[in-house]
Amino acid sequence: MEKKFIKNIEFSTAVELADLVKYQPGQVISLTFVQNETLSMTLFAFAKGEGVSTHSAPGDAMVYMLDGEAEITIGDKKVRAKKGEAVVMPADVPHGLEAVENFKMLLILVRK
Repeated sequence: MEKKFIKNIEFSTAVELADLVKYQPGQVISLTFVQNETLSMTLFAFAKGEGVSTHSAPGDAMVYMLDGEAEITIGDKKVRAKKGEAVVMPADVPHGLEAVENFKMLLILVRK
């Protein structure tokens, strides 16, 4: 059997990532592709008004916006991000986000 490191996505085909998670009113939907000690890759769909409270991570986190718009707080700075944009949040710096409107993102966390 062939060893696979990525799960929950079809191999050897072009896939529209945003189509893999659907918006649900009042909810955050997630689909994990990789989760191990050095790397985490998760796709999210956030309904408007939903978010992630301020926290810090043991590695650098990058969000790539697939749809919509979010406000991301990194330390004392607020960043608006929309479809096609990426934002990197450095390790050990408190950060959080809120859906300004429905939005989808791919989160990549690279741990130390």
